[in-house]
Amino acid sequence: MGNQPTLLYFPIAHRGGKRMAYWQWGEPAAKHLVVCVHGLTRQGRDFDVLAQAILDKASRTGESVCVICVDIVGRGQSDWLNDPMEYVIPLYAQDMMAFLTARHISNPYTTLDWVGTSMGGLIGMATLGAIGLGVVKLPVAATHLVLNDVGPTIEWTSLVRIGQYLGRHSPAVGIFETEQAGADAMWLVSSSFGPHTSEQWLALSKPQLKRCADGKFTLCYDPSIALAFKAVNQEQTVAGEAMMWQLYEHITAKTLMTRGKDSDLLSPATAKAMTERGLKMPVPARLVEFAGVGHAPTFVAKDQHDLVVDFLMN
Repeated sequence: MGNQPTLLYFPIAHRGGKRMAYWQWGEPAAKHLVVCVHGLTRQGRDFDVLAQAILDKASRTGESVCVICVDIVGRGQSDWLNDPMEYVIPLYAQDMMAFLTARHISNPYTTLDWVGTSMGGLIGMATLGAIGLGVVKLPVAATHLVLNDVGPTIEWTSLVRIGQYLGRHSPAVGIFETEQAGADAMWLVSSSFGPHTSEQWLALSKPQLKRCADGKFTLCYDPSIALAFKAVNQEQTVAGEAMMWQLYEHITAKTLMTRGKDSDLLSPATAKAMTERGLKMPVPARLVEFAGVGHAPTFVAKDQHDLVVDFLMN
């Protein structure tokens, strides 16, 4: 199946034709589609290790699977938006709905799974919850949902922490002489991801960097993402929780919640409540915590990606 994904693009009509990039692993015509959606400032290559682990399992069991790892607009290889205030969860959910609908037309699938880290989990809740509410429709209902260190209630202190570094790489800061220098700088704000070898962290970091005209490197996300993020105050965040809980309670997929035991974004209380409030799920959401990890697990460690693969493939 190969060790590298194929980079493809999807033009989003309601974004004026802006392109959303995605990384495709495995067999394009497979009936089992696994969609992976990254965190706030990240991109689809964060899921390289998980995608390869899914395909390895599929190969051993004789299954055919296609893994799609998107670059949400404004990140990675996707286009940047003209209006930074459109970098919001409801519009990201519309993007994914359009993509999944078009994908089913070009390559029909019968099984749909969603893996979402942080922001990607919020997009997943917004998308799958809206389907459960009957607000929108997808050709295929999601079978499995992985929510990685995120829930309907997000701790305000964590949002403040993220806001302190978000968007600070342009134009005067965040320029790195080498990829290693960029990786080292990212580790300063990402050590909560948990233990990684230097090789693992560099592999995670390289797709997060783009080469400038002068040969140096900078982060590959639109710094204007920070404008929409910082425009939301604490009162608005709290007000949005009720809607997110309503969406969560209408998700019909079997759900696995993964949490860094030291996470400052998903509290133990919220995680516990999520195991009790999935009203439409076939079984209560399962919660697994990883010791020595904060926000958010990367699924690079073997115990982490093995857990997700077993959940999706069994």
